[in-house]
Amino acid sequence: MQRLLQTKGKILGIDFGDKRTGLAVSDVTRFLASGIGQISVGGMQKTAARISEIVIEQNVKGGIVIGLPVNMNGSLGPRAEHAQKFASILGELLEKDERTKGLPIVMVDERMSTMVAARYLNETDTRGQKRKGVIDTLSAQIILQDALDTLKNMAK
Repeated sequence: MQRLLQTKGKILGIDFGDKRTGLAVSDVTRFLASGIGQISVGGMQKTAARISEIVIEQNVKGGIVIGLPVNMNGSLGPRAEHAQKFASILGELLEKDERTKGLPIVMVDERMSTMVAARYLNETDTRGQKRKGVIDTLSAQIILQDALDTLKNMAK
């Protein structure tokens, strides 16, 4: 997170998944995270390529936050390793483009984000296909908002 404090501008939040990847972006002041949808292009390479395009489209200059699925006991399992591998692939891809070179990528604990998103969707009675369509985006938004709040507290 320290690396993000040294940057300015929008931050992209990512909830990486095998089937769907949720995305959120902050405003320039880093006050609020807004969900911008999900992508399901298939595979790490294609997902990373599409996200690198989104970084440019959304004018992300502050960095990228990727949710790290930590086990409840704090250990890292296969899903966390999968997310770390994706972050590495995305980082290599971003380094190849002058517009995105040097953009910091930070992994953050996402342990509770999906549960919080599911609880919110239950409370708003969002079910079925609509639920599938928004849960990853909402998770990315929660991951990013937690990161933004942490950055605010670190800056104090």
